[in-house]
Amino acid sequence: MPDVVGVRFKRAGKVYYFDPAGTELKVCDHVVVQTARGMELGQVTISPKQVLASDITAELKAIVRKASTEDISHAKDFAAKEEHALQECAKIITRLNLPMKLVTSEYNLDGSRLTFYFIADERVDFRDLVRELTGFFKTRIELRQIGPRDQAKMIGGLGRCGRTLCCAGYLTEFNPVSIKMAKEQDLPLDPMKISGVCGRLQCCLAYESSQYHDIKASMPKRGQRVHTPSGDGWVTGVYPLKETIMVEMESQTSAEFPVSQVQLIDEPARIQPLQNAPAVPEVIEAAQKPDVSTIPPSVEAGNQIEQPAQPDIANPVIVPSTFEAPATLPTQNQAVANNTDPGVETELPRPIDKPGT
Repeated sequence: MPDVVGVRFKRAGKVYYFDPAGTELKVCDHVVVQTARGMELGQVTISPKQVLASDITAELKAIVRKASTEDISHAKDFAAKEEHALQECAKIITRLNLPMKLVTSEYNLDGSRLTFYFIADERVDFRDLVRELTGFFKTRIELRQIGPRDQAKMIGGLGRCGRTLCCAGYLTEFNPVSIKMAKEQDLPLDPMKISGVCGRLQCCLAYESSQYHDIKASMPKRGQRVHTPSGDGWVTGVYPLKETIMVEMESQTSAEFPVSQVQLIDEPARIQPLQNAPAVPEVIEAAQKPDVSTIPPSVEAGNQIEQPAQPDIANPVIVPSTFEAPATLPTQNQAVANNTDPGVETELPRPIDKPGT
């Protein structure tokens, strides 16, 4: 089994594995390694250990040497020049009127490569910019476009909780975050309240998402009918962290119960009838439809304009505010009101005959 050592180049950056090549290393030691950007200064975060050969997916590069005092001094000197390089690059961008915003710059260990990180809303043609930067700094120039999350990670800052941003503090990778995680935790779906300084959903939404999902799977859902020590009712609220639910009882009162004291009732919830409600016939016949033959053929169906009914001023109809049952039911084909058109037959709904009667 080969030996590997974990090296990190930035704070809260991704850990890369290298072959220690027989060098005695321990955590927090600085090492010089060869990368795609040239010679880089890194710090050991995982001491040498043995891993299975099948776990190694790419060729391991060897540690060049353990960093000396001179290597660390060179890295500090180039780091001090990065701010000046950023200012000069910003001047050239303004002169060329390029739609891009610089974030930071970075030298490698020996100063043979200078990398600029920027953000832009669209694709930028920076060939003229690279040409002028190469002539000014006399070194190899590289421009990298990054996203809002990477920008927040590089610049840093404080989150809504008042602590250092998670991405700048300890997160090594950006895990996917969705709005479904906020819904599962009953958080407000206002983007201003669940977004970070980068404008994207907060990374901390994913921290407790799996815990909420597992707890809610064993709890009743809103609207289900349950049996409690105080009687039956319907679930109106779920509190996963406390493992309690809010139940609205049949007596129109609400109470909170632990999940362990609640049993789910399989029968569907029923709508309770209102008290002192007027009796309504079980079957109501459909209103009489107008005769289609009376519609002029020039008027197409779907394009008819319904004219508002004109009130009868001579015989106004007074609609009572409350429903009052008539003392005696009118017989069939008898007009209900005096102002009813005698040519139109009005029939009250008759009860359906029950079988066997």
